[in-house]
Amino acid sequence: MSTAPVGKNKGPAAAAAAALLPVEGRRNVLVTSALPYVNNVPHLGNIIGCVLSADVFARYCRLRGHNVLYVCGTDEYGTATETKALEEGCSPREICDKYHAIHKEVYEWFGISFDHFGRTSSPQQTEICQAIFHRLSDNGWLSENTMQQLYCEPCQRFLADRFVVGSCPVEGCDNDAARGDQCDKCGRLLNSSTELIDPKCKSCGGTPCVRDTDHLFLELPLLREKLEKYIDETSVAGSWSQNAIRTTDAWLKEGLKPRCITRDLKWGVPVPHDKYKDKVFYVWYDAPIGYISITACYTPEWEKWWKNPENVELYQFMGKDNVPFHTVMFPSALLGTGENWTMMKTISVTEYLNYESGKFSKTKGIGVFGNDVKATNIPADVWRYYLLSNRPEASDALFTWLGLQTKCNNELINNLGNFINRVLSFIAKPEGAGYGSIIPEAPNAGKHALSQSLAETTGKLVGQYIDAMDKVKLKQGLKIAMAISSEGNAYLQESQFWKLYKQDPASCAIVMKTSVGLVYLLACLLEPFMPSFSKDVLQQLNICPEEHIPFSDERGDIDKAKTPWDLIPSNHRIGKPVPSFKALDDDAVESFKETFAGSQAERKLRAA
Repeated sequence: MSTAPVGKNKGPAAAAAAALLPVEGRRNVLVTSALPYVNNVPHLGNIIGCVLSADVFARYCRLRGHNVLYVCGTDEYGTATETKALEEGCSPREICDKYHAIHKEVYEWFGISFDHFGRTSSPQQTEICQAIFHRLSDNGWLSENTMQQLYCEPCQRFLADRFVVGSCPVEGCDNDAARGDQCDKCGRLLNSSTELIDPKCKSCGGTPCVRDTDHLFLELPLLREKLEKYIDETSVAGSWSQNAIRTTDAWLKEGLKPRCITRDLKWGVPVPHDKYKDKVFYVWYDAPIGYISITACYTPEWEKWWKNPENVELYQFMGKDNVPFHTVMFPSALLGTGENWTMMKTISVTEYLNYESGKFSKTKGIGVFGNDVKATNIPADVWRYYLLSNRPEASDALFTWLGLQTKCNNELINNLGNFINRVLSFIAKPEGAGYGSIIPEAPNAGKHALSQSLAETTGKLVGQYIDAMDKVKLKQGLKIAMAISSEGNAYLQESQFWKLYKQDPASCAIVMKTSVGLVYLLACLLEPFMPSFSKDVLQQLNICPEEHIPFSDERGDIDKAKTPWDLIPSNHRIGKPVPSFKALDDDAVESFKETFAGSQAERKLRAA
């Protein structure tokens, strides 16, 4: 099965000439996914949490005929990069170059259709970060304060938050490996690593001391009124996911505090202030601006996307640990500038995807990582289907190899693959046993009771699919599309088409023409979820992949689903049918469970 990605970065000249820009009178949708850190290879939890979910929605919006720009890139500044550079004995820039290429390769394999996949270590990032800073400063939203920060005597430097580990200060959490900026166990964001209990320097293991250092702060309490007005209006109008609303409400109820925007680091955007010229911007302030700067790298006319709220809708995808940065801090910074920014309309948040009996962890190397999946020889679309049908939308979900096998064999093969292959194989049979690959004439199909019943059911399901996908309920949308395949299988069984072929040729022709229309419909509905599968099925139908049903409201395309027998014309010649999926057997599953047990370090030891 082909896994070629749809969206690839172009050269600067080509990109400038062909850049997507908002179009007056059309629905313009700007899609972003949380920028992945370049300190490691992304695991499956990272992939479903941001880039894959955003990809499905971007593809769906294109299917609907909207004007879509999907941008993402690697988050390259900050402590995580410096830490990884120390570990690997190279410069932060070398780390960024190495892991940006790895991330890009992983996402291309998964068929992620970025319009531009960039990076935050760009001149555009520096320019836009500093411009926003100047506006915030001019408008009086910044303050100076002295912080107590941990200083390591042996290392002779202030320790950035991620260079410190210790026990989480939250009562009952009991995590003794919390980072200085956030506890991954309970999700608490820390203002300073001094809040940790019994902190240690991550580099040398020593106990740091506390010293005073001056920093700049964004005055979130002063921006509260503007922020709450934005949240109250947008969370309802944009149908924010419930987990995003809960997290945001908790932050507001706890009370907003001034938030530090500078750090004692070298690798980052320099602070354009004489007193703080040796500091850089803190990653929480810097990283979300990356969406804007990455768009600026894509087109010099980036403001047409980012300063055009009347004509652009912004959809953002991320894991739950990123919510406050996108619903509290980033909007506060934009609101504080007083400029007419395109603010986030809808946020779609996933919970955690856990691995077998534990948690995915980049730090500990636990789970299945993006560069691992290629070695399994399981097609990208099978991985996409499993992750999306198991998408942790309302609660944490669990990845298991048995679950992957069950989804592949029972749903993709026995349901979807079975329906498509039965229909196309029968049509492809030579005349006397089938139709010689030619779709038959089927007059009066609308009067055929069984086909009319299927059409009514299909029409309702397509309406439900559109409604779910418009509301970014991706898991539900996929389930509804697969329900159409189940209806198709039931229709074939009830019709007993293999008997009709000899006993009632006219009815058999109606059943086959209706069924092949349903195959075409499924290939289109499932394209956002399994693009390579969709392309392969369209090739089997002998239909150009670009000629899918667009499902445009303006042209009434959605109503076409109510007459599936009209979707492909009579006398159209189909291509050669081939099975869409291969079964995962028990031996393979057991082998994968053994191969991917433990951490990456333990696997290397076993392989040595």
